[in-house]
Amino acid sequence: MTSFFFQLLQALLMVVLAPIAAGFVATTKARLQNRCGASIMQPWRDIRKLFSKEVVLAEHASWIFRFTPYVVFTATVMAASVVPSLLLDTPLSLTADVIALVALLALARFFLSLAGMDIGTAFGGMGASREMTFSALAEPAMLMSVFVLSLGAHSTNLTTMIAHTLSTPLLIQPSIAFALVAMLMIAIVETGRIPIDNPTTHLELTMIHEAMLLEYSGRHLALMEWASMVKLLLFATLIIDLFFPWGIGGDVNLLTIGLALAIWLAKLMVLFVVLAMIEISIAKLRMFEVPQYLGTAFVLAFLGLIIHYMLEVTV
Repeated sequence: MTSFFFQLLQALLMVVLAPIAAGFVATTKARLQNRCGASIMQPWRDIRKLFSKEVVLAEHASWIFRFTPYVVFTATVMAASVVPSLLLDTPLSLTADVIALVALLALARFFLSLAGMDIGTAFGGMGASREMTFSALAEPAMLMSVFVLSLGAHSTNLTTMIAHTLSTPLLIQPSIAFALVAMLMIAIVETGRIPIDNPTTHLELTMIHEAMLLEYSGRHLALMEWASMVKLLLFATLIIDLFFPWGIGGDVNLLTIGLALAIWLAKLMVLFVVLAMIEISIAKLRMFEVPQYLGTAFVLAFLGLIIHYMLEVTV
């Protein structure tokens, strides 16, 4: 029962802290740009305000458009719930497979693209087309990056890979370095951050994710925005688990969980500060340059795979 409780606690933390994480990134960007900025709790206020508003539906909206916010939010939360954040060994450890994780995110993306095309607006169809095009390039690169780590652990299970990393001497491995850079590049694409997308813009020539949300309102828009925030925290936690897992709890007790929580939050703060610095330092890429960006990420991950076989397996 204690393990189930902490499993539920991990899932709740991912959902509750996601808007705060998004607010922390926005506030950090404002401070780095010498602006006051909004409070880190502003995303929570926006979600609460959207839930109190009435839902306005287009006349020809089908059941796909109505059900997509619930499917996207549920799939994203299910994916986030299996990613270890505080405790390594949980009741859902056997289901914490990277391939299943990618499948859940692909399910959410599939319904989101269908909903974007369902209304028949130009922006929705444009955003859905861009989303599916870039995801077809991003998902292989993400899987290739994870496969570099799974070769040593002989498993694609997150818990097994984390345990293998914790039991391995702390050495700088070239393959892991290439995989880390590739995963960071893919995380920016998957979460719709600069230089790939801008979650705060509504310019028709640059929108990708936001273009599919223009017709949503009320609680539907709140669920969509909340899901994107959970996805940001999910990828940050996934990067921490795969490449910097030291500090995650191994035993089920309050002291271990408390220490793991503090270490996890500290790692998240460092990662989000780096993300904010990247976003204020570079400009958004042109749309035709995004495939080159994703191709570079795939090549880096593939180089990590080759280096693993050429240098590290033979040692």
